[in-house]
Amino acid sequence: MRVAAIDLGTNATRMLVADVEDGRVDEVLRRTRITRLGEGVDARRRLLPVPIARVRNALTEYRRELEQLGAERTLAVATSAVRDAENGEAFLGEVEWSYGFSTRLLSGDEEAAMTLRGVEPLEPGTLIVDVGGGSTELITDGFRTSMDVGSVRLTERFGEDWDAAAAAIRAVLPDLDVHRALGVDGTTAEVAAMGDGRSATASAIEEVLVWLRTSTDAERRARLLEPDRSEVLAGGVLVLRETLRHFGLDRIEASDRDLLNGAALEAAALPEPAEGDAPPGAYTCC
Repeated sequence: MRVAAIDLGTNATRMLVADVEDGRVDEVLRRTRITRLGEGVDARRRLLPVPIARVRNALTEYRRELEQLGAERTLAVATSAVRDAENGEAFLGEVEWSYGFSTRLLSGDEEAAMTLRGVEPLEPGTLIVDVGGGSTELITDGFRTSMDVGSVRLTERFGEDWDAAAAAIRAVLPDLDVHRALGVDGTTAEVAAMGDGRSATASAIEEVLVWLRTSTDAERRARLLEPDRSEVLAGGVLVLRETLRHFGLDRIEASDRDLLNGAALEAAALPEPAEGDAPPGAYTCC
């Protein structure tokens, strides 16, 4: 079955179109747009009109692509920014009404569980790290937690006071016995891409932080996979640094499977649309 999974994240709106069969997810198309849905949410506890408009623009493009590719079912999952916002559920209702997608608001625990499902099988002793815009999930085969430290939240709270941001990260890191880290997020992908593309060492992370401190925005944008990540990347890299230090690890590997893979499996399990239901894209709103 061909399905689409959409991640309405705090910093990015992402889509995976995939063929799902017997628990296997075969990627057809993957897209990422930096939309900063969580802009201002940490302080105001509301999704703001301009970020919502950016997400709507991305969803309009994604809907066209997934329909052209023949996706039968679409699940859009929402994470930190939407669950923190007073108008988050209303926003998801608008997404359903406007685009015809099924939606699901994930708790931090549910987000971690869906990420684990997307990454499995997991080698014992492996720590999955998912640095988001509003939260960071840490997951092992027997443990999962969601912490309110993410690239957007840290940037908005602490700005260029990286020492204060690092202290906030250290304050919430749990004690676990792990020997390997696997990053399933855009921050890890960016840092890995500056090296061999497969992993980021602790020393490379330190070098990236020095570069972020001394480079201009134009220089950062020219080097990044997602140039619009430039403004908040330092917050995410700080999470990586403090996580590796805390667990005594010397590197983090970049994964090509993540939350979207788990969401694709969930999308395949959605009920078949009832005969006569309007297809995705048939709705209008506002």
